[in-house]
Amino acid sequence: MAGNKQPQTMAQKILAAHSGKDFTVHGEIVDASVDLVLGNDITMPLAIEEFKKIGAEKVFDRKKVVMVPDHFTPNKDIKSATQCKSMREFAHNQDIENYFEIGEMGIEHVLLPEKGLVLPGFLTIGADSHTCTYG
Repeated sequence: MAGNKQPQTMAQKILAAHSGKDFTVHGEIVDASVDLVLGNDITMPLAIEEFKKIGAEKVFDRKKVVMVPDHFTPNKDIKSATQCKSMREFAHNQDIENYFEIGEMGIEHVLLPEKGLVLPGFLTIGADSHTCTYG
């Protein structure tokens, strides 16, 4: 091996590529560019609240934000309907290209690969425990 570099996992290679580095090490904190950000009807309403609190006006890239109401859709009560409504309004106000509503949506972790929104080598973040299913 050249220098003191050790073999990298696929995750380390993807993080290195997205942070402009040749190599990353276990436990390293990197500043990386993401290919996709995922929000659903559980986590996105919380993120929208924080977005407003910090005074942000626009998302970083309306084409890289994906919003899927899939946990509480169809809505089971007023609270879940309110959460989905906040997502719908935010997606409309931010002109989010990849907002999937009833009739187009499904299980978010199946929908994104089916739509070609996550691809090999992509760095995707989402506040959902199953986001890691993308690889």
